[in-house]
Amino acid sequence: MTNTLQIERMSRKEKLEAMEAIWADLSKAEPEIESPAWHEGVLRETEARVAAGQERIADWGNGET
Repeated sequence: MTNTLQIERMSRKEKLEAMEAIWADLSKAEPEIESPAWHEGVLRETEARVAAGQERIADWGNGET
């Protein structure tokens, strides 16, 4: 198992690659996870702001933020 000292010695590229590998593993291995109760309220608030023109949706896939 990797410890903190080993992580500190990794390059930024190695750290990002490790994070991507961890995320890929978590994404495929986890069964459907139920969202926490507070999440629905936050989503509704965001939808209301978008509908009111107070917020816009950003497409992260094309580099837009």
